[in-house]
Amino acid sequence: MGESNGSVDEDLLLKEFFAEVSEVERDNEVVRILSCFKLNPFEFLKLPFDSSSPEDIKKQYRKLSLMVHPDKCKHPQAKEAFGALAKAQQQLLDHQERDYILSQVTAAKEELRVKRKRQLKKDTASKLKSLVDEGKSELEYEQSEEFQQQLKLKVKELLTEQEWRRRKMAMRISEEEGRVKKDEEEQKEMWKRKREHEEQWEGTREQRVSSWRDFMKSGKKSKKGELRPPKLKTEDPNKSYVQRPVKRG
Repeated sequence: MGESNGSVDEDLLLKEFFAEVSEVERDNEVVRILSCFKLNPFEFLKLPFDSSSPEDIKKQYRKLSLMVHPDKCKHPQAKEAFGALAKAQQQLLDHQERDYILSQVTAAKEELRVKRKRQLKKDTASKLKSLVDEGKSELEYEQSEEFQQQLKLKVKELLTEQEWRRRKMAMRISEEEGRVKKDEEEQKEMWKRKREHEEQWEGTREQRVSSWRDFMKSGKKSKKGELRPPKLKTEDPNKSYVQRPVKRG
């Protein structure tokens, strides 16, 4: 009960505090939110990358959402900003989404560390200082504003690259699915035409049989004036003679 009351009291204090926030401050927050890099939910919630506990995420969301809530903020895009915050919270509370983004943060840190080591090799004094401090200078540097800005830019770069690859892969999959679907439709159309041809052929079977019978009958009885097929003369076994058709009158 104590924890529940504490949470309620905290919400009331937040609401009372933000009730006094000026309209200009609210508008500025809307502008900030809408200018954030869309693939980085940490940026929307103004959270450092190492603050990823569900409690930190929910608390920060409550705080910022009160700033831009459409009922309190008159900015025409307040609703859009409020929705962007809600989406950012949802992403960070999803452990798979959060772990993916943090994996990109780790990769970005590694790239910046490698880059810094290369720079230190060129600067003997900095290299000696780093060895003497046993890594303390590196830790201090990574906590500096300069490093945090570089990290933010590098994370943006990596997330953009990954999103571009994802979209290219999705496009290829879509194209392949479209090709397969087209092939299937062409195959179906081919089988359809074949069935229709077979049905048509079978439908004319009686007519063809009847025509053949008529032909056989007429072939046995030649009409007057009709030419007969040539006959072979076989008196001479070494030669073949063809009798020319003779018209009988």
